[in-house]
Amino acid sequence: MLSEFDLIKQYFVRPARPAPLSPRAQLGIGDDCALLGITPGQSFAISSDMLVEGRHFFAGEDPRRLGHKSLAVNLSDLAAMGARPAGFTLALALPAADRDWLAGFSAGLFALADEHDCELIGGDTTRGPLNICITVFGEVAPGQALRRDAARPGDDIWISGTLGDARLALAGIRGEVALQEDAQQLAGARLHLPTPRVALGRLLAEGALAHAAIDISDGLAGDLGHILERSGVGATLDVDALPAGPVLATCASGHAALRRAYTAAGGDDYELCFTAAPARRGAIEAAGAACGTPVTRVGRIEAAPGLRLTDGQGQPLELRLAGFDHFGGGQ
Repeated sequence: MLSEFDLIKQYFVRPARPAPLSPRAQLGIGDDCALLGITPGQSFAISSDMLVEGRHFFAGEDPRRLGHKSLAVNLSDLAAMGARPAGFTLALALPAADRDWLAGFSAGLFALADEHDCELIGGDTTRGPLNICITVFGEVAPGQALRRDAARPGDDIWISGTLGDARLALAGIRGEVALQEDAQQLAGARLHLPTPRVALGRLLAEGALAHAAIDISDGLAGDLGHILERSGVGATLDVDALPAGPVLATCASGHAALRRAYTAAGGDDYELCFTAAPARRGAIEAAGAACGTPVTRVGRIEAAPGLRLTDGQGQPLELRLAGFDHFGGGQ
């Protein structure tokens, strides 16, 4: 049987990385605290996310996909601030020290970590119901961070990538909609293997292209609402302009209500929603093209409080949208 320290040594301690993947940790795994260096003139961006079996993922989830998603949701928070990933910690509760599970989980975790040059610098393990908590550290220049409280009346509202395929995959798993096997697999990739938009976030921040930003984890309408509340503004959102994922666009053809619900309030998209001055439209489109991430303008920020939903002709829509709530309903 693996001991706690054997488990850490075998699956989570890594050999020294060759340049350019040089370690930022001055002292990493193996002591009471890690010591993480910071680039002079930069600020730390720090975020934590917890994934709990039965609440955030189904029992029996593929461990490699789970390792990827556990880190991806944290990197998405850094992307929303325009920060560069630097390192992360992992706190892991396990019902048992299963070698196959640990091998798959660590492989998925480190594949994404290496993609973003983000180093595991410490954490904790214990026995208990499956629970994964990651704290991620990033760097951003002072004054460059994209904040929720910075939207301005007159700003455009933008969305990266596409929305709704993750929610569609969940609906297929739950039996709420009938999906062909290939459609379920394609949509499921968005649910289980989200892509954090780190490169786009950094371009938006470093180029001073955007004012406010948030990552879309609990549904666009709810997450955009956080920007509106913190910024003291309102917005009009063209629901029919929301970029539907390719599977949703096909499956919801002729079903506007389904498409609208899943794009406007579906969770687990991990795209960016951001606001920017109209004068920045060309530069934002160029930034999206430079990092291979489509960007779509979907509304505008207004002085009058509240979120107003319209269709493609600008007519008001009365939609009852429920995003994900950790302590309530939704989804």
